[in-house]
Amino acid sequence: MRKSNQTMLAYFMLQGFPEHPELRLLLLGCFLSLYAIAITGNILIITVITCISSLRSPMYIFLFNLATMDVVCTSSVLPKVLVGLAFKENTISFQGCMAQLFFVVWSASSELLLLTVMAYDRYVAICRPLHYGTLMSPQLCVALALAVWVICALNSSVHTGLMTQLYFCGPNVITHFFCEIPPLLLLSCSPTYLNSIMTIIADAFYGFINFLLTLVSYGCIISSILRIRSAEGKRRAFSTCSSHLIVVSVYYSAVFCAYISPASSYSPERSKLAGVLYTVMSPTLNPLIYTLRNKDVKAALGKLFPFCRH
Repeated sequence: MRKSNQTMLAYFMLQGFPEHPELRLLLLGCFLSLYAIAITGNILIITVITCISSLRSPMYIFLFNLATMDVVCTSSVLPKVLVGLAFKENTISFQGCMAQLFFVVWSASSELLLLTVMAYDRYVAICRPLHYGTLMSPQLCVALALAVWVICALNSSVHTGLMTQLYFCGPNVITHFFCEIPPLLLLSCSPTYLNSIMTIIADAFYGFINFLLTLVSYGCIISSILRIRSAEGKRRAFSTCSSHLIVVSVYYSAVFCAYISPASSYSPERSKLAGVLYTVMSPTLNPLIYTLRNKDVKAALGKLFPFCRH
């Protein structure tokens, strides 16, 4: 009981960005601007796909879910960061930290799994176009999206549940700007063997296995594109998957940097940079990548919001 009570009463200090205190207001302005762009861009995509009946293909069903995941991810992290930068108040309760951890892990793992599903969608569209309507029916796409959410919610629940069982008795400064698994494990006074094992299993599935499946999909896609005779056909085929390929490259680079390493080799600077990439930059860039390179989304935006036509 003593251990449980002390754990429940624990609070943490988020280190944030103390390296250059003179840049606090500049960082506040940058993060506030990026948060506004991310929220506005992703909500626009969600609204357009919801309201425009022509955007009901599998790609847009997955894009709707990707935008939702980006809203959850960035909204789980940036409001607390902005408060810390504005008021120099970087404390977070144990319960608040666990809630933040749950939503960050849920959205980040969901995005990794969804990007693999989207890679398979592009593979079917380019390599098996005659069977696309059968293999990627709207009902199947909705079921796949729901499966991604449920599987990743269970994964996040396991990690968060295991974290709540740990005993935090010593230093309470998290060397990050949000609650993340590696720095929290370093603060625990309890054995973290089970947590580390589950983290390695999650890394293997969400990192390596999904990354390999994505590489296989794009290997088949590139091979199929190279067999197309006309230059125009190659250009059109590549344009259907180039946006997704850019998003995959940015997101996997950040996640590998943040998670694919043991807790003992944790680097605060590297992890903060990776955290900015996948909780701030990726949700900000994804709507721009998918709208600026997609004539259907731009046309739908023009119908729904006349001021977007130009």
